[in-house]
Amino acid sequence: MRIPHIYQPSDLIINQPTELSEDAVGHIARVLRMGEGDQVSLFNGQGGEYLATIESVSKKSVTVVPTDFIDKCTESPLKVHLGQGISRGEKMDFTIQKSVELGVSEITPLFTTRCGVKLSGDRLAKKHQQWQKIAISAAEQSGRNYITKIHTPMTLEQWLVQQSEELKLTLHPRATHSIKTLPEPNHGVRFLVGPEGGFTDEEMHSTSEHGFVDIKIGPRVLRTETAALTVLSALQLQFGDLAL
Repeated sequence: MRIPHIYQPSDLIINQPTELSEDAVGHIARVLRMGEGDQVSLFNGQGGEYLATIESVSKKSVTVVPTDFIDKCTESPLKVHLGQGISRGEKMDFTIQKSVELGVSEITPLFTTRCGVKLSGDRLAKKHQQWQKIAISAAEQSGRNYITKIHTPMTLEQWLVQQSEELKLTLHPRATHSIKTLPEPNHGVRFLVGPEGGFTDEEMHSTSEHGFVDIKIGPRVLRTETAALTVLSALQLQFGDLAL
């Protein structure tokens, strides 16, 4: 049986009992129904993972004792920052979850002209928190030891003007460049995907003005959630650690 891989946002010290976070308690005690003496793998986002033994467990608290540190890295050598036009409902959740599984480093949800999602104030804060929890869960499931940062949602223009040495890419069905024609991204990739309604002509013009290169991945028009995952997979195959 696979040892559960759990995120614990605190320092972890060998042989020192640690009380797990509320989210970890819920997963271990109420979902997995684990007991004293069972083993878990913990990570705190600082690299590597800790093999730990459950010392005590109840519905509201779990205490573990880390016994071994494993210097294990499952991160891709390719750093990718995804700027994703916010899509409706579960589509955005799906994009974040699968992008984390594919090794994305950072995600910034973007408000665009055609995004069709209105969020502000408390609703925006709760949605942002939900997206970060999805990223944590996806890291646990995929065996990553770092947490993908979900940045505070912002407008497309705010994201475009950020200074960056990353290779900047935008998906466009009429582009002349493909991923195979791109130079080696020595400083990582900053990749932009539009919402369900796509970008306006003005927005596409703005991406070009800010140094983004249009790329295509084939003759078919992909849904926003399909586009992000397809390009991430292609980038990881070309420059990262996916293998055929």
